[in-house]
Amino acid sequence: MILSGTIVIVCAIFVSASPIAQKTILVEIEEGYNDAPATVLPSVNGDEEQGSFFEGDMLLTSAQHQAIQHAKLERNGLKGSTKHDEEIMMIEEAIKDIANKSCLKFRKKEKDEHAVTIQGSANGCFSNVGYSPTTSDDSDEEVTQVLNLSKGCFKHGTVVHEMLHTLGFYHMQSTFDRDEYVEIVWENIRSGTEHNFAKYTVDTVTDFGVPYDYGSVMHYPEKAFSKNGNRAIIPLKEGVTIGQRNGLSESDIKKLNRMYCEESETAPVSYMA
Repeated sequence: MILSGTIVIVCAIFVSASPIAQKTILVEIEEGYNDAPATVLPSVNGDEEQGSFFEGDMLLTSAQHQAIQHAKLERNGLKGSTKHDEEIMMIEEAIKDIANKSCLKFRKKEKDEHAVTIQGSANGCFSNVGYSPTTSDDSDEEVTQVLNLSKGCFKHGTVVHEMLHTLGFYHMQSTFDRDEYVEIVWENIRSGTEHNFAKYTVDTVTDFGVPYDYGSVMHYPEKAFSKNGNRAIIPLKEGVTIGQRNGLSESDIKKLNRMYCEESETAPVSYMA
């Protein structure tokens, strides 16, 4: 798949299983990728879980901060390009991986459509979560929907991780039943970053019937936000590894397809942990 032009996501937000908005969200890779100074957005230090945004790498609207309930994205499409061959190749491979393992399709954007902008003009790896409206909550000013990948982000699993945020995924360890699978070691977490380990209720996120997955590309590593080099997250199951960034796990694929590709009138809908 040779990508050129822009990436497009066609999606809808659902609340209480009824559509409240139908939007075409386009993802456009900026010209001069990674060339702009890192002042467009707040900087992020290192990997995506180390950032200064909500849960490190997630940009939320105020409405999402207040209530992220019963929302679902409809199937969509993406396409994109950049002058940096190795970086666009990595984006292409992540897109291809998601497309090959789901019903999601990819196409170019049309002129003047609202876009998710893939950029490298800020430090770090981060994305809006799911659909972001074209205007802010308190004004008519247009909101830019961002997926930022700076130079340190170009590992396949990291690009996939950020794309899954754009598609509506939250972090694995934030799910409502996480305490059955991991222990959060609060005394090892840097002061001021505790919010990154928030646990959502079952009314806020759904697992789509897929069990907790230590191997999810959306799981934090053990030492995320650690203040002392010790583990901030301890798996309760022996012999497992968390925080891989190699790519989609089998459970990630199953959730993605249940979210977008399996129609059900009665299934609960929500942003995913």
